[in-house]
Formats: sequence, structure tokens, C-alpha cells
Amino acid sequence: MLNRFREFWTRLLSPIAHLLLRMGVSPDTVTLVGTIGVCAGALVFFPRGDLLVGVLVVTAFVFSDLIDGYMARMAGTSSKWGAFLDSTLDRLGDAAIFGGLAMYYVGPGDSDALAALAIYCLVMGSVTSYARARAESLGMQAKGGLAERADRLVAILVMTAFSEFFNLPVLVPITLGVLALASTVTVVQRILGVRDQARASV
Repeated sequence: MLNRFREFWTRLLSPIAHLLLRMGVSPDTVTLVGTIGVCAGALVFFPRGDLLVGVLVVTAFVFSDLIDGYMARMAGTSSKWGAFLDSTLDRLGDAAIFGGLAMYYVGPGDSDALAALAIYCLVMGSVTSYARARAESLGMQAKGGLAERADRLVAILVMTAFSEFFNLPVLVPITLGVLALASTVTVVQRILGVRDQARASV
């Protein structure tokens, strides 16, 4: 759904990518620093209730995920290792975002139910990615679905920022609820898709 936006931001940030390459910065370094920044932004600021600051910090480092692959292609260093590292660290960043929100609701947000909902979103996001990876390891496809990774991240970051900017804290619980449902549907879609492929191959 968001591929066209990804391409837009990649083109916009390409001068930064070229500058980093000229400075001798490797794509893997950008991936690692970006993940550390996302995790720090989410796990330092969200639990304290500084949601808007956390979103701004996380968003700043999320852009690294747009340029590391571009840098690797430009440098001719694209590799299976780079793809593996990027995907693996993406899971850490995603977990930090939803984990940070869960910690917020355990603390100043004061809602065990919403903390559990945030954790559910964290788990289902990971299962969504695992389903695709496992299917591909078996020679099948499990792409698409109602809520892919980019959709989940944009939704929670934008709505968390809006909740603070417009003083509408209800936006975050609503978004978590929608993402929980959408992620569940996505996992079911992928499971059924792989089942159909498996049956067709027999």
C-alpha cells in the first residue's frame, strides 16, 4: 500500500545516502544506528509519557530504513547478509515501538488492558513477518494482507503524534484496536494463502 510513498521518500533522501557513501559510511552501519535510534526513542520517551518527543525521535531514525538498501544498491554491496540484518533489526525496532507503548500504559497511561493490547499488536506484527519468512523458506509466498509492516508503523506513529498534538489520547487506543484486528486478519490471510499453495502443490 505504501510502496509509492517509500519510493518518494527514498528519492528525497537520496542526497543524504550519497553523502554518507562519500564519507565511507556503510549501509550496515546506517541500519544499525537507525535501529538503535528507534529503540532508544521508543523505550526512553514512551514509558515516561513523552509520546510526541518519542514519535519525533523514532521517525527521524525510521528514515534510515529507507536509505540503507538504496546505499547498498548504489555501492554495489547488496547481499543476503545485508537483507538478513535489515529484516532482523526491523523486528527489534517494531518491538521497541509497541513495547514502549505497553510500558507507557503500565506506567503513566495507567491501563493494563491497553498495555495488553499493545503487546498483542507487538506479537501479531512479529507473527505476520514470521509467516512470510517461513513460507518463503518453504518455497511459497505469504505477502500482502490487510496490515503490512509499513502500514502498521505509519498508523501508530502518526496517530500517537496526533493524540498529543491535538490532545486526543483516545486516538492511540483506537489505533491499537484497529491494528490488532488488522494484524490478526493479515495473519489469517497469509496462513490460508500458504495452505492453498501447499494443497495445490500436492
